[in-house]
Amino acid sequence: MAEEKSISSEQAGASQGGALGRRDWLKVMTAVPAAALVPLTAGSAKAASGMPVAQAAAAPAGAYQLKALDPHEYKTVTVLSDIIIPADERSGSATQAKTPEFIDDWLDLRGGDTLGSIRGGLTWLDMECNRAFSHDFVDCTEAQQKQMLDRIAYPKTAAPEDAAGVAFFNHLRGLVVSGFFSSEMGVKDLPYTGNQMLAEWNGCGDKVVSRLGLDGEKKT
Repeated sequence: MAEEKSISSEQAGASQGGALGRRDWLKVMTAVPAAALVPLTAGSAKAASGMPVAQAAAAPAGAYQLKALDPHEYKTVTVLSDIIIPADERSGSATQAKTPEFIDDWLDLRGGDTLGSIRGGLTWLDMECNRAFSHDFVDCTEAQQKQMLDRIAYPKTAAPEDAAGVAFFNHLRGLVVSGFFSSEMGVKDLPYTGNQMLAEWNGCGDKVVSRLGLDGEKKT
């Protein structure tokens, strides 16, 4: 993980839906490779057929409308995003920068194997949490979530049997970082000083010139 952090938001319950309960299909799908797993919900079925994902009922006016992920998947991505990039003294968290919305929108554009791999990873994460703690990831305690992510956040020390989880977390972590640092909040966090109008150009500062080893060169 980018850094250790305690989750500030409440851990909400998993969404229900589909012909089978979540606990039932987790047991059935245990032997299936993670990348191939797709949650058996009505929204997932529509996504697989190319139709829009079913959205949460009675969403508030102006609220973000999910495009690729179902509500439970999106909730899991939201919790993971704030673990990867929590709020600090410099800026807000990944969710405050609307990174989960960026990820959902990007997955909707990419679709196919990319969406399937993220879905598979989210399912793998819930399966492993259910084995270890009898809860989906979002329903686990902060300590349990950290214990689970410590297994997959560090590729060099991860167990071979966690390879699918490692690949998923690396992929999601890259999306979270890309989403955050391409947001207005993330650009300010860097801090990025490009794309600004200059009344005049006075050349590189002495500190930059010295760092580049160009002290003997004339500044232009």
